[in-house]
Amino acid sequence: MHSQSRISRIDQGKKKIAFFAGLLMGALLVGVVPGASATVYHSQEEAFELAFGVGVPVTAEPVFLTDEQMAAVEREARVKLDSGLFTFYTAERDGKSLGFAAIESHTVRTQPESLLIVLSPGGEVVRVEVLAFHEPPEYQPAARWFEQMKGRSIEQLIPGNGIDAVSGATLSSVAALASVRKVKAIFRQAHPAGGE
Repeated sequence: MHSQSRISRIDQGKKKIAFFAGLLMGALLVGVVPGASATVYHSQEEAFELAFGVGVPVTAEPVFLTDEQMAAVEREARVKLDSGLFTFYTAERDGKSLGFAAIESHTVRTQPESLLIVLSPGGEVVRVEVLAFHEPPEYQPAARWFEQMKGRSIEQLIPGNGIDAVSGATLSSVAALASVRKVKAIFRQAHPAGGE
């Protein structure tokens, strides 16, 4: 009798665990877990359309940085590279370069953000778009803040050197500026004479 009541309690415990695990999974699938937020604004295909236009063929251009080039990028952009491998995306129309695009992902506070960074054929920033933002929306800088990055030098993309961090979204804005500096510095190493 004693062993039957013990088995009964174990079965009840398993049922409770299964019940709560089911509730948690259901909440995750429905998206009602407090603090869980994610917004994906554009797919990769849509990002390339933003960068180069609809129907323009896009080519991946892998970049393999040497140790010396990685050190130069880190020094110039004031960022730490995880790898010497990077990918630019290019497109042409009538034999003329439309520029270069990079999809750059980084962690803001604890969640990722992905940016589309578009450079002119000569390496100037022409557009920065948020593709995905997984932090709470109040930590995301407004689109007009990203507009300030157009045509800026790497030095001007350091917080306080021409573009200020956004109050209430400081970590997001600092991370975005670091990503744009990184892309520009890698472009310089991959295309020292410009990208044309």
